[in-house]
Amino acid sequence: MSAENTSTLKSYIDSATGAVQNAVGNIIGNRGDQAEGQLKQEKAHAEHAASHDTAKVPGFTATSDGAVAADHPDRTSGSWKQTAGAAKEFIGGAVGSEELKQAGRQQNREGQEQEARGQAKDLGEGAKDRLTGQLGNAAAALVGDREKQAEYQTQHDVGKAQQRGAEYDIQKEAEAQKKADL
Repeated sequence: MSAENTSTLKSYIDSATGAVQNAVGNIIGNRGDQAEGQLKQEKAHAEHAASHDTAKVPGFTATSDGAVAADHPDRTSGSWKQTAGAAKEFIGGAVGSEELKQAGRQQNREGQEQEARGQAKDLGEGAKDRLTGQLGNAAAALVGDREKQAEYQTQHDVGKAQQRGAEYDIQKEAEAQKKADL
């Protein structure tokens, strides 16, 4: 994982710090503080964007800090069930078999439910691992255990990838549903 950890929380703190420094520089007429504050804000916006960069491929998610997380098996199985169900539904409609069409719809619904369960598990586990990693990293830093710090940082980063992957898929499905409703 990268030594320059991108963090959403850090980006918010840096943005606020930059805004305060910019405002103070403006009040006291110090252009240097104004410029430095503005730079901090711009860097914070870039950090925020980087903390959300995600590469999603079937079965895996990678984040900008180099972490890779595998999707929960229910996500993959659910997706395959949906594909098979949609195929059955199409074939049933094409050949006039209402029974096959209904079986396909049912399998598609079951696949959607299974995928949603997997997404919820990835979202929850990812958030838990991010928090545990962050707290463990801080505790290890207090006692000077660099090896444990690295382990906890990896746990945080993989949890972040897992969480971002679920968020990406949930957002993608919400957008597809919105288009279908139009």
